[in-house]
Amino acid sequence: MDRENLVGLCRALASDKRMKVLEWLADPRAHFPPQRDGDLVEDGVCSVFIAEKLEVSQPTTSRHMKILVQAGLVTAKAQKGWTFYRLDREGMEVAQKALGFFLGVGGKEVAGP
Repeated sequence: MDRENLVGLCRALASDKRMKVLEWLADPRAHFPPQRDGDLVEDGVCSVFIAEKLEVSQPTTSRHMKILVQAGLVTAKAQKGWTFYRLDREGMEVAQKALGFFLGVGGKEVAGP
């Protein structure tokens, strides 16, 4: 991962709201109600549900989600006029390795204090 992408990744992770979204998307059935259109896991979570859970407006949600998509942590899928978001597990793995390498631990877990 180059420096520019690493900066984008760090920016994506620098928001408590975006971190919450990543946590929720890791197990969407535990955090969101069933959807009329699309499966929570296969198709992703509708942006309306994400906005409601974050307690922010739809435009604010869109900005947060755009940052997560650009960082490669989430994928977006347009369907029936709505946007559905799903965790990009491969992107998360790349991010984890990049952060581990950047922090000088070569992908190994860092021991706590």
